[in-house]
Amino acid sequence: MNTKASNDKKRVMKFLVDWAAVLALFLCIIVFSMISGTKFASGSNVVNILRAMAINTVFGIAATITMAPDGFDMSAATLASCSAYAFVSGYLWFGFSVPVSILFCVAVTLVMYQMTMFLILVCKIPDMLATCALMFVHQGLGQWYIGGGAVSTGMKTSWGAAPAKTTLSNGFQAIGRAPWIIIIMLACVAVAHIFLTYTKHGRFLYAMGGNKEAAKLSGINVKKYRYLAGMITAVFIAIAGILVSSRGSSAQVMCCDNYLMPSLAAVFVGRTVGGAEKPNALGTLIGAALVSTLENGLTILAVPYYVLPAVKGAVLALALIAAYASKKED
Repeated sequence: MNTKASNDKKRVMKFLVDWAAVLALFLCIIVFSMISGTKFASGSNVVNILRAMAINTVFGIAATITMAPDGFDMSAATLASCSAYAFVSGYLWFGFSVPVSILFCVAVTLVMYQMTMFLILVCKIPDMLATCALMFVHQGLGQWYIGGGAVSTGMKTSWGAAPAKTTLSNGFQAIGRAPWIIIIMLACVAVAHIFLTYTKHGRFLYAMGGNKEAAKLSGINVKKYRYLAGMITAVFIAIAGILVSSRGSSAQVMCCDNYLMPSLAAVFVGRTVGGAEKPNALGTLIGAALVSTLENGLTILAVPYYVLPAVKGAVLALALIAAYASKKED
């Protein structure tokens, strides 16, 4: 009987840990709805939450792809700021159409990500150290490109020339508004989920994340697939930069830098969902929903804005506890 009771207790604890993020999300929705009434549960506020979580989710998907083969990128947000500069400058300064500006932004991001791959794969610098250094490189190169200002309507280029365009089209601004920003978020999650779960390439990345040496011995080209993960990550980083700049109708200085911590929190929360114990797209979506719901609800309750980073940090800490506390020591 004692053994059965002990096993039942373990199963209950495992269920609570595995589904803590989902339970916390529902609890937040219930509590905020009860306290603030229709102000939180209104349709317009739900759209606000979805728009806010869209950007965190896309950044989180970029981090998910990087972490699948046991990588880690601290420079994704600073690189996304450079992506935003490229997107808006392509449209305003050079007069590109929206589709061409998107392609220009993705191309610039892919080229800049070669520095990351060079330091990690060729110089063999640990991911975290390499990307920490690149945070400053991205900030310096990006601000040099835009001349230390912002890229927005009515402003000259960084070299003093008149821009090709002085207004933003409805198509440009629609990318960062509902419903398109939400559709883009869901599309990114779907693509990442299918790639990681149902393709051999995704399974190879997870195999590398589980045991890189075993993956190499099984015939997986570790360098090739780490590079593939980096290029896919760069595409999602570019998309995130496009969403931020379109939503803000400009590319402000370091406009994406503050998205690093919320996106990492979303990924680590997502690792625990359903007992996955690995980065996954659907878990990242739930993690981003939890972070954005908390931030939105606390803002409605008039919690000071300077307290919100502490809340995000607490969510990340709890996610890490859930992910690692139950692991047995070697």
